Amino acid sequence: MPPYNSVSDFYKNLFGKKAYKLSIDAGCTCPTRDGTKGWGGCSFCSASGSGDFAASRNLSVTEQINQAKALVKDKCKDGTFIAYFQNFTNTYGNAEELEKKYLEAVRAENVSGIAIATRPDCLSDDILFRIARLAEKTFVQLELGLQTSDEKSAASFRRAFTNEVYEDAVRRIKNASGKIHLVTHLILGLPGENLETMISSAKFAVASGTDGIKLSLLHVLEGTDLALDYKKGLFTCMEKEEYFFVLGEVLKVIPKHIVIHRLTGDGAKRLLIAPLWTADKKRVLNDMKTYFEEHKVKQGELTPDWRGA
Repeated sequence: MPPYNSVSDFYKNLFGKKAYKLSIDAGCTCPTRDGTKGWGGCSFCSASGSGDFAASRNLSVTEQINQAKALVKDKCKDGTFIAYFQNFTNTYGNAEELEKKYLEAVRAENVSGIAIATRPDCLSDDILFRIARLAEKTFVQLELGLQTSDEKSAASFRRAFTNEVYEDAVRRIKNASGKIHLVTHLILGLPGENLETMISSAKFAVASGTDGIKLSLLHVLEGTDLALDYKKGLFTCMEKEEYFFVLGEVLKVIPKHIVIHRLTGDGAKRLLIAPLWTADKKRVLNDMKTYFEEHKVKQGELTPDWRGA
């Protein structure tokens, strides 16, 4: 068993089998891309809206799911699937049309639920009502991109919403339905941030009421504004041992009931500029396991679990 509350175990307990995510493109954009709040998106986000593994948005949701299933058929012989609306902001658009896509996804064969990635400032009452209604029928995971609780850092990469907006979104989601599994994205290693900053972000997400946390190492991808800064030498990325240390310290302050959805990231190899050591995911995970064992890393070690036994 891993020294943390893994998403793999969470899904197995929920569905009775292993669950695989299928990356789906809903055809959305973001308010920081279309001029509503800015242009170009967050400085670290690729042209595909952090959905470099999704199928073409020109295909229907069903076609995308079938294509994604074919890619993992050898891995998922006895498991189930979660349709993951991953790239861009998947609650940003016509609520009725988006609901149709969510419903099309959950009606697909052997799909046990959906995951919807979005921004906390893009949850209208209408779309939240529809998502809550869907959660009464199937598993719904709603993912909010917070990335950091440091307002100065957030402004530097053009997040374009305040921490209060995130906190309000969490409250509204919880009030809408107790069945929505809420996950918060955090990025470790943002330019100018230190260990204290990153630990504070994790504590902030927990205090706000998130059910899960997705931790990602900052990746520098070709074609992003972040890549321009990196090439100018304005910041550096963490080395592997440094990242493992930071990760371990962050996990210590996350209570044991919080589901850990990710401990690293998957930057598309064709776009990855740095850190290059992340390209070999299997080796990274093996080295991480070894580090955790040697340093006795344990989730929640420094934080009492108020929902504990």
